[in-house]
Amino acid sequence: MSTSSPEAVKKLLENMQTDLRSLSMECKKKFPPVKEAAESGIVKIKTIAARNTDILAALKENSSEVVQPFLMGCGTKEPKITQLCLAAIQRLMSHEVVSEAAAGNIINMLWQLMENGLEELKLLQTVLVLLTTNTVVHDEVLSKAIVLCFRLHFTKDNITNNTAAATVRQVVTVVFERMVAEDERFKGIVEQPPPVQGNTNRRSVSTLRPSAKDAYMLFQDLCQLVNADAPYWLVGMTEMTRTFGLELLESVLNDFPGVFLQHQEFSFLLKERVCPLVIKLFSPNIKFRQGSSSAASPAPVEKPYFPICMRLLRVVSVLIKHFYSLLVTECEIFLSLLVKFLDGEKPQWLRAVAVESVHRLCVQPHLLRSFCQSYDMKQHSTKVFRDIVNALGSFIQSLFIVPNVGNAAAVSAPAGGSGLGAQGTAQGGPGTGGVSGTLTTQAAFEYRGTWIPLMTVSVQGSAKATYLEMLDKVEPPSIPEGYAMSVAFSALLDLVRGITSMIERELAVEEEAAAEFREAHPDQEWKPQPGAHLVWEEMVSACWCGLLAALSLLLDASTDETATENILKAELTMASLCGRLGLVTPRDAFITAICKASLPPHYALTVLSSNTANLSSKAYSIQGQSVQIISPSSESHQQVVAVGQPLTAQPQGTVVLTAKNIQCMRTLLNLAHCHGAVLGTSWQLVLATLQHLVWILGLKPGVGGALKPGRAVEGPSTVLTTAVMTDLPVISNILSRLFESSQYLDDVSLHHLINALCSLSLEAMEMAYGNNKEPSLFAVAKLLETGLVNMDRIEILWRPLTGHLLEKVCQHPNSRMREWGAEALTALIKAGLAYKHDPPLAQNQRLQLLLLNPLKELSNVLHADIRQKQLECVLQILQSQGDSLGPGWPLVLGVIGAIRNDQGESLIRTAFQCLQLVVTDFLPTMPCTCLQIVVDVAGSFGLQNQELNISLTSIGLLWNISDYFFQRGEAITQELEREEEALQKQAQERGETLNRPFHPAPPFDCLWLCLYAKLGELCVDPRPAVRKSAGQTLFSTIAAHGTLLQQPTWHIVVWKVLFQLLDCVRTSSTTADKEKIESGGGNILIHHSRDTAEKQWAETWVLTLAGVARIFNTRRYLLQQLGDFFEAWEVLLNHIQSAALSKNNEVSLAALKSFQEILQIVTPVKDSDKAGDALAAMGVPPVLIDPLSASGPGRPLVRSDSLVERLTRYNGAELQAPPPGEESALEDSALWWSAWNTWYRTGTDSTRPPSGPTEKLSFIPSQPFLTALIQIFPALYQHIKANFSMEDLKKLGVILHGAVSVPISSDASPFILPSYTEAVLTSLQEAVLTALDVLQKAICVGPENLQVMYPAIFEQLLLFVEFSCKPPQYGRMETKHVANAKYNQAEWVALNYVPFAERSLEVVVDLYHKTACHKAVINEKVLQNIIKTLRMPLGLKYACPSESTWKLAVSSLLKVLSIGLPVARQHASSGKFDTMWPELANAFEDFLFTKSTPPDNLSIQEFQKNEAIDVEVVQLISTEILPFANFIPKDFVGQIMTMLNKGSIHSQSPSFTEAEIDVRMREDFSKVCFETLLQFSFSNKVSTPQEGYISRMALSVLLKRSQDVLRRYVEDERLSGRCPLPRQQVTEIIFVLKAISTLMDSLKKTQPENVDGNTWAQVIALYPTLVECITCSSSEVSSALKEALGPFKDFMQPPVSKVQNGES
Repeated sequence: MSTSSPEAVKKLLENMQTDLRSLSMECKKKFPPVKEAAESGIVKIKTIAARNTDILAALKENSSEVVQPFLMGCGTKEPKITQLCLAAIQRLMSHEVVSEAAAGNIINMLWQLMENGLEELKLLQTVLVLLTTNTVVHDEVLSKAIVLCFRLHFTKDNITNNTAAATVRQVVTVVFERMVAEDERFKGIVEQPPPVQGNTNRRSVSTLRPSAKDAYMLFQDLCQLVNADAPYWLVGMTEMTRTFGLELLESVLNDFPGVFLQHQEFSFLLKERVCPLVIKLFSPNIKFRQGSSSAASPAPVEKPYFPICMRLLRVVSVLIKHFYSLLVTECEIFLSLLVKFLDGEKPQWLRAVAVESVHRLCVQPHLLRSFCQSYDMKQHSTKVFRDIVNALGSFIQSLFIVPNVGNAAAVSAPAGGSGLGAQGTAQGGPGTGGVSGTLTTQAAFEYRGTWIPLMTVSVQGSAKATYLEMLDKVEPPSIPEGYAMSVAFSALLDLVRGITSMIERELAVEEEAAAEFREAHPDQEWKPQPGAHLVWEEMVSACWCGLLAALSLLLDASTDETATENILKAELTMASLCGRLGLVTPRDAFITAICKASLPPHYALTVLSSNTANLSSKAYSIQGQSVQIISPSSESHQQVVAVGQPLTAQPQGTVVLTAKNIQCMRTLLNLAHCHGAVLGTSWQLVLATLQHLVWILGLKPGVGGALKPGRAVEGPSTVLTTAVMTDLPVISNILSRLFESSQYLDDVSLHHLINALCSLSLEAMEMAYGNNKEPSLFAVAKLLETGLVNMDRIEILWRPLTGHLLEKVCQHPNSRMREWGAEALTALIKAGLAYKHDPPLAQNQRLQLLLLNPLKELSNVLHADIRQKQLECVLQILQSQGDSLGPGWPLVLGVIGAIRNDQGESLIRTAFQCLQLVVTDFLPTMPCTCLQIVVDVAGSFGLQNQELNISLTSIGLLWNISDYFFQRGEAITQELEREEEALQKQAQERGETLNRPFHPAPPFDCLWLCLYAKLGELCVDPRPAVRKSAGQTLFSTIAAHGTLLQQPTWHIVVWKVLFQLLDCVRTSSTTADKEKIESGGGNILIHHSRDTAEKQWAETWVLTLAGVARIFNTRRYLLQQLGDFFEAWEVLLNHIQSAALSKNNEVSLAALKSFQEILQIVTPVKDSDKAGDALAAMGVPPVLIDPLSASGPGRPLVRSDSLVERLTRYNGAELQAPPPGEESALEDSALWWSAWNTWYRTGTDSTRPPSGPTEKLSFIPSQPFLTALIQIFPALYQHIKANFSMEDLKKLGVILHGAVSVPISSDASPFILPSYTEAVLTSLQEAVLTALDVLQKAICVGPENLQVMYPAIFEQLLLFVEFSCKPPQYGRMETKHVANAKYNQAEWVALNYVPFAERSLEVVVDLYHKTACHKAVINEKVLQNIIKTLRMPLGLKYACPSESTWKLAVSSLLKVLSIGLPVARQHASSGKFDTMWPELANAFEDFLFTKSTPPDNLSIQEFQKNEAIDVEVVQLISTEILPFANFIPKDFVGQIMTMLNKGSIHSQSPSFTEAEIDVRMREDFSKVCFETLLQFSFSNKVSTPQEGYISRMALSVLLKRSQDVLRRYVEDERLSGRCPLPRQQVTEIIFVLKAISTLMDSLKKTQPENVDGNTWAQVIALYPTLVECITCSSSEVSSALKEALGPFKDFMQPPVSKVQNGES
């Protein structure tokens, strides 16, 4: 209910009347005047109420009268009445019905009461009501009312005092509020500016309005009073205290700043009165030094007085806060004073309140900025802002360094119970609360033994003071330990927070403006106002040193997580702000501080120490005090959460990480994560520190570079508590996110990050040199992470990134380091290729090559593990991006092919997997120009010697590649030709010639040639298996795909590929090592035929030669069209010859097979037949020589009648048959003669026996070789027979003879020789005979002039016949007879030549049969030669190596003679046979009377057969020779007769047993001889006396001999008596008796006239002797004697008369 409502008015009137009635009642007795006044007052009120509608206004008008009764009542000084009156007056006042005059009266009345000391509280209440309810009190009245209150303040009564003080405060406030209200009312009215006032009259306030004037007067007097001067306006003041005055001043200044700022008069007061006053009052504090005795100074120094000092500081705070702009100079003084009060020499309480004041400033960033602008940025001005910050810093340091006097930190343990710092001694005591007992709950700072607890002093951002508010204390309070520190700490934090948030806000606004400007004017550049930036930079520059010094110290000393967090946050925000403002030094300094705090104390980290050195050289001097940046102390009692290895080059002990280190680390991560863009070069510091921490915590990089907890090497040295274990994943996660966020950095910042990582990595590498400690992989891992997240702009960082990894990391000797370098590099490359770039890589070749290039560079690294990674990467790239490599192929292939033999198997294996993948999957997708590289690479795998299987497989790949070429020939040709044109054009523009291998062959052919050349290289690889495989592949490819080549290219193939290959192989084979190779790796056995390098090369030579020969054969037609076919042919023959003459059976034999093939004696089998043939699958055609010696599968020979047909079959359809008449060209005689010469040279050299002694086993050609050699001749001869001369025949003879003479080594003999008893020819011997047979047949059908060759052939054959008895010698080599050879010794065995000789003999007989009458045969005395040759076996007879020989010889002789003798007789006159007869006679002699004895074991049947042969010979003599004696030389006949004579009385051999004696006597033979002898003795045809004489002579000798034998026998018989005679003598006598009986028979048959008388006489003379023999005792002799005596009866006739005239 408002005071003016009708109800209120009505109530007022009623109350007043009631009051007046009460008054009148009270005063009725004692104070009648008062009573009357009261009663008249009642009437007055009623009248007013009746007359006026606006009762309140009327009341106010008459207020003086209305109030009067009450005033009078107060005058009574009766307490009861006074109270009643005062209450009534207050009621009137509250209804604002008191006029000015009435008010004056009331005040005067109150004054009196006051002076009388009555109702003091009521008085105060009344004054307050009066002044607050209306504004009627002014000027003196007002001043009187105020003085009244002041007076009451200084009464003796405490309650009154306090009430009065409160009232004074309220009244002062009211005065100023009125002024504010007045200003508000007059706000709109423009006033004349007041004239400028001089300083003459302080009270000249004429220009002020009433309320303002009151306020002015009041304020001025307050100043006077505080200054202890008399007031001008407050008349009647009796006493006043400075403290109260200062409080009032402060409240006015604080509550009504506008008044002083808007009114010059008031501003003037501030400047002229307040500031000098404050400065004056401060003086005792300034001069005072704690601890200096007053005696030292001349005048006693006034001690600082806490109540005044504290109030002064409050005033100063207000002045600075509100009137800084008016009082710039004064504020400078105040601030400097404040700074001084923080000195260590000042009393503790003074420092505490000063610090509280400073805190008040620190929460006002805008004010601080103004300081900076007004002082620090002006020349010749105190650097106030800097000093404040530095003072705070040194204040904090001084608290640690100078212990509080009488309050040393750790001496009296504070309530927390932790005098020893954080490791509480009161474990489990009351101070520890719920914590496990190791940590005290109280937050504190501890540094070098000084322990300072931390209190909660104020809410963040507000400066709530404690001691500045202690207005009731007179004595300085005792400051609790840690209070000042806590305030200073808050002040610091608030300062940082304020400045940074203010500047950052303004920066954000500016950036927004910039962005808008750019949108509106994209073409113009935004220029910010430089002023703002300068201020910001100046502020930071001014404060950072002090801040850093203080914060670092606090951080080091902090034992509380929250405090630590706050300090770190402050350092972090400062660092970020400096970064944003581009202030590098402070930024780095703050970051360094955080870094150092993250690491264990005294941790040697160069980046940081160098940085600190720069800083610590800056000592900040603050008014003579030096603020040092304190280096961390190691004693901080912190909870240890991790123990680990330091990351140093030299192994050291362990280092510990505390919880605080981890906390700092997280801050560091936060800094890097959120403020990476402003870190610039200080990335280096941050990353270096992180690297060390990560190392100590044992985080190791995993896939993609993320760090994971895990200890690889240093096991026991790392100890992590569970607390930190749970933190680790978080930390590693933040670490990863930190680098992921690099994608949001701009390019420059990103480069800073990369550079930092690179230099970090360099350091880590430096450290990892020369020891095998595990290196720090942090930098490498993070480079990888950074690269991976910045793929979209990979180009800008690719080169520095990969360059570093390649040149430095991958080359590092420490394997772990290297491995990671490679891991990082390959991961980046794979990611780069897989990333969806825009434009895609396919359209951005430059980028693709950029990405692939490092992969190639890795090939220059020598370390195998790196190459392994590189190749695995290639493999993965192929698997994922193989289809889209395009122009990157050469690079990739280069990497795959960069293998060397020193690289180890696994590397080569990986590389090879890549190649296999390429060949199987990617040939069609790569540019054709790369195909040649593929060939080269595949070749290089073939040539590597680490892994045989790979070499072999790579040859298979080359085959696959060739197939691919074949199938895609056209496409490849087109593409290559296009490419070629382009290159040609470029070359022409440059004026160069096009340089590529095998130019000028067309590009597609060049591709083939490269392939062939590669295979060619492989064909001479040191490993036999590779050579074999490569050879087969080479020849198969040429055979299969050669048709694609153009004709001129064949020229290159022949000369550059094939012949070059043959040359190499020949050279290698001839120089190969003959040392035996021990069995290969462990259990692989090497066959004896391959157990030396030489033998292995032999196989290669065989293959190569066969291959080339096959090409010459199958492509003959094509090759003959080349100009130099003849030269090629010669070269090939030369190769065949040198192979054939090589000292290796395998090679030489194969060479002959090739020879046969090129002569087209044997054709390769048709392709269709090849299917199941293993040999053919390997590309070796089965070249068969003949079924006996065939080394291939025994398939029949496929002979092709027409060469042309064969060619077309081999060359496919596109080779048309040559036109008729060409065949003769193909069979060009020059080629054949060239072949003959080769054959001849080969034959001569191979069969020439060794000349010297044979201790050194010289090489002896094998049988199959010789066989093959000889077998070539017949076919060759067919082509050269037209010009085959006698000379050539002789050459042939030498070779044939040589070939047959070659012995066999004993170990081969079982395979070549038949068992000794069988008479079989070896294939070689057959071949020799075949060759001669061919010749003989050719002569037979050939022209006349050829027949002169017959004798030569005979001569050759007869030589062979001799072998039967006299095996040929091979040089001076000793050969054993086959029967005595031991198979397992290396001996040489002579062949069994008998069958051969016998066969030759048969051929001779056969041939002679045909040719006996030929002129040449007669002229050349062939018959004589035959006889001469046969003499040997005939003479040896039983001594012949084989019995069959002499039998054959005899039969042959008989046959030959049966043909030859008639011819001889025919030509007897010519004398051509004269020399033959003696030869023949000797032959008969040697045979019939052989010197050899028959073997002991000869059976009777055999003996009889042999005797029959002898008989046959004698019969031949009797039928073919003796009858024609007149055509035969006499000597010869004589010889024959002597022989017969000898035969007729053949003495027996003495060895016969008696049983056989009659058989063994060759009776039949003797008989025949004798008969023949007799027959021709008594022949009537004897033409010459000489002949008759011979036979007669023979007869008489015979008879005489008989006589002797008989006589001797009779004699012996008589002498011996009963003893039987020796068997042989008995035999002899029997023989003689038989001879006599034979003679008698002959005489009976002969014409008597033919018998000589002398003979008769001798015959008759025998008779008596015979008769004497009758007495012999032997029955055998008796029976023979009977036979001998019997015939004599025919001659027992009576004597005849003398013959007359020839008649009887």
